[in-house]
Amino acid sequence: MEISKSDIIISIAGRDEGKLFYVLDVDGEYVLIANGRERKLENPKRKKLKHVRRVSRTETRVAQKLLSGDKVLNSELRRDLAKFSQDFMCQNQGGN
Repeated sequence: MEISKSDIIISIAGRDEGKLFYVLDVDGEYVLIANGRERKLENPKRKKLKHVRRVSRTETRVAQKLLSGDKVLNSELRRDLAKFSQDFMCQNQGGN
């Protein structure tokens, strides 16, 4: 599964395992990720592609801003990821 800028990924290894992030940039076998909380836009985490898994390709306002290069705030990342996380958990819990 191809990971690209503005995708939402989940970390599958390391200290941040299980956390959701936005992809800010893809550089060879690495991605730059941020979630607005532990990893802010000013200091994104550089992580190997094999340690992350794409969860979703979103069409949110934040994703559009990331793609177009507009300024994104850490609070926007946090809000978007919190809402996505809630929806994601509901989908995976319901309908046994």
